[in-house]
This record gives sequence, structure tokens and C-alpha cells, in this order.
Amino acid sequence: MLRIITDFDGPIIDVSPRYYRVYQICLEKHRRPQQQIKKLSLDQFWLQKRQHIPEIEIGIASGLDEIQAKAFAKLRKEIVHTHPYFQLDTLKPGVIDTLLKIQKAGFDLAVMTMRRHSELEYALETHNLGKFFPENRRFCLSDDYVKTRDVEDKPLLMRNSLSTLPTAQDTWMIGDTEADIAAAKKHNIKVIGIECGIRDRNQLEMYSPDFIVQDFNQAVDFIISKHHKVL
Repeated sequence: MLRIITDFDGPIIDVSPRYYRVYQICLEKHRRPQQQIKKLSLDQFWLQKRQHIPEIEIGIASGLDEIQAKAFAKLRKEIVHTHPYFQLDTLKPGVIDTLLKIQKAGFDLAVMTMRRHSELEYALETHNLGKFFPENRRFCLSDDYVKTRDVEDKPLLMRNSLSTLPTAQDTWMIGDTEADIAAAKKHNIKVIGIECGIRDRNQLEMYSPDFIVQDFNQAVDFIISKHHKVL
């Protein structure tokens, strides 16, 4: 049995509209009356996110002073992962066809995400993805989990997930962040970094995934081609 474990935000879901809307809200909230700001476009903002630029620096680049930028970053952290904004998330292009391809190939598919349980369930229902991820293939944080850092939390989630999954002959991880790469490497799982998420190629290369491709669709095609060569 071949298993694919995929991250959710990045490979499956485009979070850039949500992140950008929260950026706009936080910027407006912390600008002074009549203060001239330099609101980034979506492309400019997302480029900085993909380069892993700290939120405070993004605030300063947008025209806030350091005190404002700290408050901007704090508010952003508090609200970006809250339910009023999850409705802004969209499906990545071609994802449904690729998920159907995985099903047709007979691969075992699991999702592993830093979303909390209620957040993942909402997204699966909203985007009609539940049929691709049975409940025993959904691995996420509990609603009351106290987060530390993704690069520490995700390897723990991977460990707990692998302890409940049946043995697979070969397992691949698909993700778009350093946390995905760290989790896979910690447990000796091959990992493909994708460039269409919240980290660019330079950021991904710093953590040495086994391969880097453009998106989820290309990652799955790559895995299928590798599997067929082995057969």
C-alpha cells in the first residue's frame, strides 16, 4: 500500500485571500487618522509572506511605525485563524481532479494539518472534501490544544498519526512549509515541498525536502510516476 499524507492549507486550500483581508483589517485598525500608509497589493503581500518576512516588518513596510506594527502583528495573530475569515479560503485549481486521481490509483490518503478540529471540519464541509478524507484519515489539533511552534507541534502530530495508521509500504508527505518538512524528516518519510503555498522555493530549500515541485497536482503526478517505475 502506498500512502500520501498531505498538508491542507497550501496544497489543498488557498489561504491568501483570508490572510490578505486580515492584513487589510489590521492595517486600517492601527493606522492613525489621516496617516498615510502604503497598503500592499495582494501580490506584494503574498510575496512577503512567501519569503517568511515577519509580520512586524510587513506592518512597517506598509507605513506603520514600530509601535503600530507590533500592535498590527498582535491583532493579526489573534484573528487570522478565526471562523469569520475562513469563508474567504478557496480551493486550489485542479485539486478535485487530483484527489479523484489518488482515489482511482487506490492510494491511502490522509490529511495532516495545524488547523484545529472545528476549523478542518468546517473546511471539509464547505468545500465538499469529506469524501476524500475519512474521519480516520483526518489528523489535526484539538480545539483546546495549546500551540507552541508549528515546527515542534507538527512532528508530534505526525508521530501520533503514524501510531494509528496501518503500515504502508511507502509513504510520502506533501506540504508547503518548514513544519511539514520537519515532521516528515523526523519520521523518515519522503517529503515533497510545493511552491504554490506560503513559502517560496528559497525558503523550502533551506529545509532540504526530497523534492520541490510547483503544486499539489504535480506532486501527486510525481509520486504516481515514481510508483509506476518501481512496479
